[in-house]
Amino acid sequence: MKDYLIVGCGLAGIAFAEIALQHQKTISVFENYSQNSSKVAGGLYNPVILKRFSEVWNAQEQLQLLQVFYQGLEQKLKSKFDFPVPIFRKIYSVQEQNNWVLATDKLNLAPFLSPDIKHIKYNGIDSPFGYGEVLQSGYVDTNLLLQKYQAYLTELHLLNQESIDYSQLKIHADYVSYQDEQYKEVVFAEGFGIHANPFFSCLPLDGTKGELIVIKAPDLKLDAIIKSSVFILPIGNDLYKVGATYNWQDKTATPTEAGKNELLTHLKNLLHSEFEVIDHLAGVRPTVKDRRPLVGTHPSFSRLHVLNGLGTRGVMLAPSMAQSLYDKIENQTPLSLEIDIQRLKKINWT
Repeated sequence: MKDYLIVGCGLAGIAFAEIALQHQKTISVFENYSQNSSKVAGGLYNPVILKRFSEVWNAQEQLQLLQVFYQGLEQKLKSKFDFPVPIFRKIYSVQEQNNWVLATDKLNLAPFLSPDIKHIKYNGIDSPFGYGEVLQSGYVDTNLLLQKYQAYLTELHLLNQESIDYSQLKIHADYVSYQDEQYKEVVFAEGFGIHANPFFSCLPLDGTKGELIVIKAPDLKLDAIIKSSVFILPIGNDLYKVGATYNWQDKTATPTEAGKNELLTHLKNLLHSEFEVIDHLAGVRPTVKDRRPLVGTHPSFSRLHVLNGLGTRGVMLAPSMAQSLYDKIENQTPLSLEIDIQRLKKINWT
C-alpha cells in the first residue's frame, strides 16, 4: 500500500509531492496536462498588494518557507529556479511619492518596502517621479521547475501521464484503491480542473484567465521587475515576460488577440523602445472569491483531500499550503479557518 495518490502536478501538486517524499512517504502522481496555469505563470512573488499598499496575507511566513523550499529543489534537481529580484513600482506623481513613504512607516509593511524613492534610468522607460522598491521579492521559473520535477518523478517511475478515472476510485474505511494500487490518502491538486472532480466540484473555485507575452527588447537592460499597469520581468537573454490580463468570463487556456492587444497597449504606454513579441501564453488561474486557498478534507470521505485555490500567488502559497495539509493529514494539526474548506458553510456536498 502506498501513502499518497496525488492528482495534479502543477505548483500545488509538486509542493505536496516533495513534502511527502521528504518525509519518506510513498507516492504516485497523476498528471494529464489539461491545466497550464502553473506553466505559463509569471512566477512573481511579491509580499505587498501595491494597489492598496497592504500586506499579502501571511506574507512573511510564506516567504520564509518559499526560500527554503525552492532552494531545496534547486539543490536536488541541480537547476536554478528562484531568482530574488526587486520590484520597482513606477510612481506617477508627487502624491504617489508621499503615499509610498507613508506606507513604509506601517509596521507590517516596513520589512517589504524601501523608504527611499529610487531614481534609476532605464532605456525606453520614463519615470520622472522615480520608483518605489519592493523588498524580498522575485520570481520562480515555473516552467523550468515543472519540467525538471516531472522529469525527476518520471525517472523514479512515480509520474503517470494520464487522467484519473474518478469512477475507478474505490473508497474503503482504511484506504482508497485505484486500478491495481491501494493508497492511504488521495490529494487532489488539479487547479481549475477541479470542476471535473465529482468529489470537490461543488467548491466555489471561479477561475480567472490570465494572458502574458514574452518580448525581446535588446535595448532595455532591466535588472529589476518593473510594475505599472503591467509588469515587465527580465528572464535573461534580452527576454522579458509582460503581464498579465484578468478575464473572469473566458475559462479557456487559449491565447486571444484581445488579451494580446490589451497587454501591448499597456506596454507601449510604459515602454518607448523597440521590442519584438516572441511568445503569447494563457492559462486559467484557480481563484476563489474570498481570495483564500481551498484546503482540507472531504466531509464524507476522510481519505480524500483538496489542495487548490492558490490563485495569482501560487508560487508563494504552494509550499505553505502543502505543508499545512500534510500536517493536518499526518499529525492532525488543525488547518487555519481562513484556508479550511470547512469555512464554506453553504456547500451542498451531495
